[in-house]
Amino acid sequence: MNISDKKEDLKNIISNYTKHWKWFVVCGVLGIMFAYIYIRYTIPEYAVKSQIQIVEEKSGTSQMSAFQDLDILGGGAQKIEDEIEILGSRSNYIDVVKELKLNFKIIALGKVISSEVYSNTPIKINFIAADSTINNAKLDFFIEFSSATTFGYTETEGSPYKIFSFGNGISTSIGDMVITPNVKDTKSLIGKEFKIQILPVEDVARSLKAAVKIDMVDDKSNILNVSLNSAIPAKAKDIIDKLTTIYNRNASEEKRRIANVTSEFINDRIQLISGNLSSVDKDAQELLTQKGMTGSGLEVGAAVQVSAGSRQNLESAKVQLQMVSGLKDYVNGEAGYDEMPVVDVGSNSLNEASMQYNTLVAERKRLLKSADEQNPMIINLNEQLDGLKNTMQSSLNSLERNVGMNVSTLQSQLGRIQGTIYSAPENQRELRNITRKQETTESLYLYLLQKREESQIAFASAAPKSNIIDTAFVASPTPVKPKKAMTYLASLILGLLLPFGVIYGKDLLDTKIRNKYSLEAFTKDVPVLGELPRLSKKDSKIIINDDRSVLAEALRIIRANLDFLIKTKRASDSNNNNVIYVTSSTPGEGKTFVSSNLSMILASTDKKVLLIGADIRNPKLYTFFSGDSVDKLKTPSRNKDAGLTEFLLDDTIQVKDIIRPMLVHNNTIDVIYSGKIPPNPAELLMSSKVEALLAEVSEMYDYVIVDTAPMMVVSDTLLIAPYANHIIYVTRAGVTDENAVKFPLNLRDEGKLKGISFVVNDVTLNELGYGGKYGYGYNKTSQKWWKF
Repeated sequence: MNISDKKEDLKNIISNYTKHWKWFVVCGVLGIMFAYIYIRYTIPEYAVKSQIQIVEEKSGTSQMSAFQDLDILGGGAQKIEDEIEILGSRSNYIDVVKELKLNFKIIALGKVISSEVYSNTPIKINFIAADSTINNAKLDFFIEFSSATTFGYTETEGSPYKIFSFGNGISTSIGDMVITPNVKDTKSLIGKEFKIQILPVEDVARSLKAAVKIDMVDDKSNILNVSLNSAIPAKAKDIIDKLTTIYNRNASEEKRRIANVTSEFINDRIQLISGNLSSVDKDAQELLTQKGMTGSGLEVGAAVQVSAGSRQNLESAKVQLQMVSGLKDYVNGEAGYDEMPVVDVGSNSLNEASMQYNTLVAERKRLLKSADEQNPMIINLNEQLDGLKNTMQSSLNSLERNVGMNVSTLQSQLGRIQGTIYSAPENQRELRNITRKQETTESLYLYLLQKREESQIAFASAAPKSNIIDTAFVASPTPVKPKKAMTYLASLILGLLLPFGVIYGKDLLDTKIRNKYSLEAFTKDVPVLGELPRLSKKDSKIIINDDRSVLAEALRIIRANLDFLIKTKRASDSNNNNVIYVTSSTPGEGKTFVSSNLSMILASTDKKVLLIGADIRNPKLYTFFSGDSVDKLKTPSRNKDAGLTEFLLDDTIQVKDIIRPMLVHNNTIDVIYSGKIPPNPAELLMSSKVEALLAEVSEMYDYVIVDTAPMMVVSDTLLIAPYANHIIYVTRAGVTDENAVKFPLNLRDEGKLKGISFVVNDVTLNELGYGGKYGYGYNKTSQKWWKF
């Protein structure tokens, strides 16, 4: 395909759409009107945003540094992604719905638009049923203010209202409820209708979770954007602020639980050590009283100094063993899943396991707010907690054995040292032993008192998990939905796409011949002589002399192309070169119309033209050559009604006997009618007289036009096809299928037809190609604007 052909194809494709420009204009205007109506009656939604900063707890830099020695809080920054999941957890949204009562919706009904009433609600609703029942219930009902003290109630829209007084109980499927007014002037609401929706809390929480967007400002930032689009900005603000509040509250409660468990553990240790300290003090008192000692320690000072270090180590080891034993008893005695105290007993792995155990316990308690014990996630957490508890028990058993062995070793070492000072006064030695034990116990006691106070002070002043940079605010006064410019543009595009899609789909599914251009796409090297326009009921079906209509001009183009084919025929094929068959695929495609008007346009050039009706099964020539505009000239007196059928059956009838000279619209033309319909038309056309007839009249006339039978219906035309060098195959726009065009082309390739060419009939004015659009304005018709 050369460049000119490509340009022509592009031109035809564009023309196929531009000729329907009125449809594009109408649909574009309708699209804009639809956008206007959509914007007019759509409740606008606004973007509400908030910014919070996730606080990272760093060891040694916050107020929690008081617990660095005990390693209660562990350390390390939480991943921001994990905090986003925690902030947007389902349990948090359930708390938001419950605290803001978002499962209750009051909708003011309007004629066109109904809108939710969030603040300053006109009524208050109180249920007698338990909150657990209401939180899982679903109920819709309608009320109408009928007077200052009464209202109408119904659970079915459009049903008659049943009148109730404010404050009286109403029985519903979820329990009794009481409705009271929430405005001072109820008279202003008389006649107004409201719809009340009660939805399950979990359903509302699920929709909130999908609507609220939580994103990081930057990949390396601790600042989060929390946004929500809503038609009620005040409601969106409350939701976002409440979500942040609940997030901080849950984080503080988790820290406080750990602090309380730790404080309880320290208190237990303090009580135990306090008893030991009292016992040691009493022993020292009894010894000094009984022995009459001063307690200065000068008697055995030198000896005791040698063993002081060893004894102190032994007492420290015993204290550590006591701490380990106490923690072991606590772990073994803990039957449920509560937080474990995190204390330094000399094992970092045990401390890490305790911290991990507390984290899982906190997650388990959070999940139990919205799930039961049989939830797979709870079961999974239980298994992890059991595993950690077993690990801690094993570690404590091993640590207890190691510390016990250390105590035994220190005791043996101290025994050897005591042997060297055995000669010292026994009373002084006993006093010193009691003093050392007293000092060690007192030191541990003071240490635990200090940590207890630090824990209470630190957790009482603990900072929230997040800092609120910006409370919820309306990001822009312009609504995010609907976006006017985008809506108008999208509606205009959709409006233009509608006719485009219809035209494209119509062309894609259409397998009919539409005009000369679409026919040439199939015929390739087979010529298309031209195309004839569609005629209205007012137009004449036979052209007149000096006709300047679009039909006449189209026929003149066909005549010129036909003459060119006849003149270019080789001399060896000159027999019957002026005999032209006119046929089609099926009846109704206009072959008789084409043959009649082609004869008329040829006769207008003062040529002798003979028109033969060879369709002896369904003759139609009579309908074209009758009426006041047709004058039958002098005809032979013998066999004046004879036609082609009579000629083929009766050998006594000559050619001159069946020729009917006629004056049609001042044009002279000879016609041979088909005659009576025979019982055996195919066999009749196989007669040798057909060939003799065509040979004789081709010598007498300049053009012999033969109106033959349709080729796809009967075989009549194929029987007489060898007697003509030119066959005009008529197709009808919108009727002839593309596959039907392949039929004569296949016959040509098989050698059964020769000199075939095509004509497209009944082409609409907007489908006419370049050959049919340039009539001179006579008999010009215009297509209705709404038709394609």
